[in-house]
Amino acid sequence: MDMAFQTVGIKREEVYIANIVKCRPPANRNPEEDEATACLNYLRNQVILVKPEIIVLLGSVALKNILGKEYGITASRGKWIERKGIHYMPTWHPAALLRDEMKKIDFIRDLKLVVDKQ
Repeated sequence: MDMAFQTVGIKREEVYIANIVKCRPPANRNPEEDEATACLNYLRNQVILVKPEIIVLLGSVALKNILGKEYGITASRGKWIERKGIHYMPTWHPAALLRDEMKKIDFIRDLKLVVDKQ
């Protein structure tokens, strides 16, 4: 992530990173619905305290848990979604970039959209 931030001119100290769940599920699997639900109020409180103007949603798990199950990462990535005064930018999860190097191009483009919006 740090290299991607540097590429688009984002300083790490300008970024607050939060996760859907507050502990890693076994075998690094995606969190189950009850696990995400159990942590959702904590995450909402983090958002209230941080007061972000922009939230970058890294991957399908973040997208579906924050904006709704009807969203898919392939169709939504790179497109701004606004809710309650917060602008959301869905993009690929960094693990997806390791599996498919071509997604790095989209990922950097999406981060550039975030930089341009600030």
